[in-house]
Amino acid sequence: MEKMKAIVIPNPNAIEIREIPMPEVKEGEALLKVKYVGVCGADVASFTGNQPFTTYPRIPGHEFSAEIITIPENDKGLKAGDVVTCNPYFNCGTCYSCERGLVNCCTDNQTMGVQRDGAFCEYIAMPVERIYDGKGLSAQELALIEPFSISQHAVSRSTIKETDNVLVIGAGPIGLFALIAAKQKCKKIVVADILDNRLELAKEYGADAVVNTKNQSLEEFTNGNGFDVCIEACGAPETFLGCIDNAAFGANIILIGNGKRETSFVHSVILKKELNIHGSRNALKDDFINNIQLVKEGKADVMKMVSGVYDMADALDAFKALANNDGTLAKLLIKIGD
Repeated sequence: MEKMKAIVIPNPNAIEIREIPMPEVKEGEALLKVKYVGVCGADVASFTGNQPFTTYPRIPGHEFSAEIITIPENDKGLKAGDVVTCNPYFNCGTCYSCERGLVNCCTDNQTMGVQRDGAFCEYIAMPVERIYDGKGLSAQELALIEPFSISQHAVSRSTIKETDNVLVIGAGPIGLFALIAAKQKCKKIVVADILDNRLELAKEYGADAVVNTKNQSLEEFTNGNGFDVCIEACGAPETFLGCIDNAAFGANIILIGNGKRETSFVHSVILKKELNIHGSRNALKDDFINNIQLVKEGKADVMKMVSGVYDMADALDAFKALANNDGTLAKLLIKIGD
């Protein structure tokens, strides 16, 4: 049986390069040669043992680009040799969410690299319907489309007007991508974090102001009125409560950060302010396609996000670097194939 190499997390805090069987290509699927994969926070959580949905051993990875090796005839114009990206969230198609078209909210969602094996291997098989034309973008750019789409989908959960004051709490990759997405809709965005290195990146991405909340208040940026839209991209109780505190009356709060700790607060403040709170999960086909077009048109320079590129053999170093990130690193890519 023909073999290929894969990056495997056999158990927490360990990485192995293993030889595994080539994927079985089923009807309606294409064989893809993986080129680059981004290391997501979910992958790091699997590595450190803090991802509750991961079982071991697990091949991580769901942010990737690939070259089509073989593909059946299709109405999307996809052909062998094309460099593409893919939707990594597998939905069941039969649950109540799927029946209503909310496929990103499938009750039996299986994300590559978490509930099923992911893209950190030389080849994968993917359903043609999940493959998106890269429109000539580089393989590295295409590996960044999925995390960009997570943030783009979140921003789309609430109407953002051009005149709105928008706050993004959290300047990690998802927060920075939310900044880029929100910048397409409004002119005034403040980014808050507790790490100055991350705030420097936010400046590069066009934040109108950055705030280290350890030593500066957010009130001065809205004359005490609060923000029209608050985007939470950390997943911590403190940052969720920070959104509530800094939201204007009648404001929208969008939650992207996936938290694990309980949050306690008096919920009457939501009634008093008549706040609209929107959860956001995964992304949809249109998010991917629209983001590919944004990058193609030069409206979003996603490559600023890349802090380093590692070879497959050095995957452990990449995971360790992100597990101990002091804020100087944004997105790390691992090169799988030429």
